[in-house]
Amino acid sequence: MADNSLPRRRFLLRAGTAVAAGLAPAATLAQTKPAAPAPGTGTSEPESSLVLTSTETAFFSAVADCMIPADELSPSGTDCGVVTFIDRQLASAWGGGAKMYRGGPFRKGKPEYGYQLSLTPKEFFSAGIVAVNAWTRKTMGKDFDALASQDRVNALKGLEDGKAQLTGINGKQFFEALLDIVMEGFFADPMYGGNKDKVAWKMVGFPGLPALYKNLIVQYRGKKYDAEPKSIADFS
Repeated sequence: MADNSLPRRRFLLRAGTAVAAGLAPAATLAQTKPAAPAPGTGTSEPESSLVLTSTETAFFSAVADCMIPADELSPSGTDCGVVTFIDRQLASAWGGGAKMYRGGPFRKGKPEYGYQLSLTPKEFFSAGIVAVNAWTRKTMGKDFDALASQDRVNALKGLEDGKAQLTGINGKQFFEALLDIVMEGFFADPMYGGNKDKVAWKMVGFPGLPALYKNLIVQYRGKKYDAEPKSIADFS
């Protein structure tokens, strides 16, 4: 698997650029995603989830570790708290579709129209997990989290390429939603549950709250600025 870990991380380059510029990755299912803040910095996966079932936790854990394998760049996605982040997001007002129009009618639209379903983000991910597990059981004999590492990669590629035939869910759209929320969990401020010990920020050299560094721009122009990243929680 060592040969496959770095190619699987190529998506981090896109997300890392956004974080280094002080931007949050765009949300897939709504224009605004209110997070569910929690005291302190990110921690390991919780003993009990807020809204995720054991099946959903296993699925998100397998996806996070497939997209972010433990290697010389960082610990695995689950060890970085990605599933904690996802659980808190789906338990939040955003996860319940608080700012989404859900009155219909819901017609099949072009991809550029964005999300066009009546499901809340929590419902969308739950339905997607059921559909993916049914598809992998049919094609590979097991639920996604029970697949061998390379089979997980192949399954995700099938979703990404639009080749997976899911029941009731667009596989490509579901993959893009998974990718977005995993990236957000990896790069978000640790106070939201992911990016434990600021490992993602350290990996890309992001110093944290950007407003605190304006007075150092001239001093470090053309030079490497190497400092311990600062979270919102560090100033709370």
